[in-house]
Amino acid sequence: MTDSTSYVPPKVWEWAEDKESKFASINRPVAGPTHDKELPVGKHPLQLYSLATPNGVKVTMLLEELLAIGKEGAEYDAWLINIGEGDQFGSGFVDINPNSKIPALVDHTTTPPTRIFESAAIMLCLAEKFEAFVPMQGPERAECLSWLFWQIGSAPYLGGGFGHFYAYAPEKWEYPINRYAMEIKRQLDVLDRELASKQFLCGDEYNIADMAVYSWYGQLVVTGLYDSKEFLEVDSYTNLVRWATEIHNRPAVRRGRKVNRPSESGIAERHDAGDLDALEKK
Repeated sequence: MTDSTSYVPPKVWEWAEDKESKFASINRPVAGPTHDKELPVGKHPLQLYSLATPNGVKVTMLLEELLAIGKEGAEYDAWLINIGEGDQFGSGFVDINPNSKIPALVDHTTTPPTRIFESAAIMLCLAEKFEAFVPMQGPERAECLSWLFWQIGSAPYLGGGFGHFYAYAPEKWEYPINRYAMEIKRQLDVLDRELASKQFLCGDEYNIADMAVYSWYGQLVVTGLYDSKEFLEVDSYTNLVRWATEIHNRPAVRRGRKVNRPSESGIAERHDAGDLDALEKK
């Protein structure tokens, strides 16, 4: 495939600031805060600052699962970080996550409070704190952590790669869409083959690896991230669809998906169980 208008990179890249595209307020080549803004702090020991993206719902799903099994210490306040408006570049948020990405969590049960950023780190710290949804030793732990970090390493191909070029780029370019579609279908096949003989990724026990992988790949095959279900033929991955549907319908997962989702089907903030209970009664 040839193109006479192919881009020729300059010797030194320079930032051409974008003030019009969908991601103009998000993408920039420098770190640090753009404005002063303190973060609110609620009444619970765990303070979550997030948005209901696939990375964000990993943590709210886990917190709701912990509460569902009676871990009262997992009560939390969830504050909305609107990344489209640049909330992640406020000084308070940058203090708890210098990488300016959601989610981020502060655990006020320690002195001084403990900041945790990166979704897998938050999930692992919470699971270990409450000794739930993560094997604490042996081969089972290694398997769980392997799948947890598989998701962290694989999802950028789905979100930043396939999702960007298939759904968000200003034009449809064949090469990147084909390149990332091929990789995503390979990843889906990895999961489908693995789940052919197991209920969950690590066997009979549901854990944080399932939650993390579901947030991206489960939602892809059940709800159709990027409106791509037909394009990727996701229904052909029958073992993956079975697993994803089972997790999708768990009560705690349904609740977790609604947190930090400012819409008719969700809540912008969560400060106690009643916030979600009221939504479910509508």
